[in-house]
Amino acid sequence: MKQAIVARRDLGMSPGKLAAQVAHASLSAYEKSDPRRRSEWKGGGQKKVVLKADGEKAIHELADRARREGLPHAVIRDAGHTQLDSGTVTTLAVGPGPDNLVDRITGELKLY
Repeated sequence: MKQAIVARRDLGMSPGKLAAQVAHASLSAYEKSDPRRRSEWKGGGQKKVVLKADGEKAIHELADRARREGLPHAVIRDAGHTQLDSGTVTTLAVGPGPDNLVDRITGELKLY
């Protein structure tokens, strides 16, 4: 079991902003998953990987693929309090889910 968090690299987020957006995505997708998956993922060490995407379109395409596979996922939009405009899509979390299903969605992406 693992979770993949995909962050837009085209936004130029500071390291702190990136960390906050990744945390929002991870928790949001976790909360959408069923109790069995949550328990299995937590018991297995909460494996995560942070990957990069080139823009909002890529985030939405990946989210659509996750939806079709039945994987929990969350697209995060910034609140606009600091570096980005309100509503800016920043990250996507896919999973927790079985490694092979998460990889089917995000396996071609590079590490952030």
